[in-house]
Amino acid sequence: MNLLPLLDRAELDAALEKLGDTPLTLALIDLDQFKNVNDILGHAAGDNVLRTVERLLTRSLPTGSLVARIGGDEYAAALPDTPAETALILLSEVIRHFQQPENRDPAWPASLSMSVGLAYRPAHAQTLPDLMRAADAALYRAKVEGRGRACIYVESRMVLKSNYYPKASLERLSKLSAALGRTEASLLREALEDVSEKYRAEL
Repeated sequence: MNLLPLLDRAELDAALEKLGDTPLTLALIDLDQFKNVNDILGHAAGDNVLRTVERLLTRSLPTGSLVARIGGDEYAAALPDTPAETALILLSEVIRHFQQPENRDPAWPASLSMSVGLAYRPAHAQTLPDLMRAADAALYRAKVEGRGRACIYVESRMVLKSNYYPKASLERLSKLSAALGRTEASLLREALEDVSEKYRAEL
């Protein structure tokens, strides 16, 4: 496989627009417990982790795929004309490779892993924003189900946030999402990480 270019968010959006209605699987990739690397080992170590992830993604996915860094430790990959099940196999292999000791700095915490959410157009969404939301929901499920895994969007398993949170909390979440320019799901993932870290001794 050829080395893929690493895009930024704007370049990814432009490339996706050029694909029109081409069927594709969108993968959102997030590092689990990455904050611990920066906090314990320093930002230079964190940068080393990101470079490792970027090399892995750009060297492992098929020619024609799009790979982009879209946030601090968040990446996206688009695989045109690739069913979600095929993308699941590919990304699960990427996760497995990232976890192998020979591919990691021994100083990295064992909790550092990779979670992936996958959504397919047209089965899961028609528009790019909806596809992104579906992949984000799948990523959130990967986090909830234990991290270090890839999950495909399954609508029947998605539970409305309103089933869990009072209206006032959801309104505050929506305002915070708009103010920070982040999705609500990513903020909830961050809260989940914080709770897990707080009660790590209980796990």
